[in-house]
Amino acid sequence: MGELLREIEAEEERILVTLKALKDVMERKKKTVVELAAIATFIHNMYNGIENILKRILKFKGVIIPRSETWHKDLLNSAVANGVISRELSEKLLYILKNVVMW
Repeated sequence: MGELLREIEAEEERILVTLKALKDVMERKKKTVVELAAIATFIHNMYNGIENILKRILKFKGVIIPRSETWHKDLLNSAVANGVISRELSEKLLYILKNVVMW
C-alpha cells in the first residue's frame, strides 16, 4: 500500500505542476499558437495523470486493466464498478476525454 501511495502522490504532484502551468498561460489575454498548443498539451497530460492513478489503483486491487480500442472508457467504467470513483465523476472525465483530450 505504501508504494501505491507514493506512486499516486508522485502523479498528483505532476498533475499539480501541470495545472499551475496551465493556469499561468490561461491568465494571458492574448495567446500565441505555441501557447494554445501548450494548453492542449497541459490538459492532455493532466488527463493522462488521472488515468495513470486509476490504473495503479485498479492494478493494486487486482483488477485487469482493459486493453481495447475503447480502453479509456472501459477504464472509467472499471473504476466505477470497483468503487474507485463515482459514476458522476466518470461521466465528467468521459466528457473531458471525448471533447477535449481526444478531439
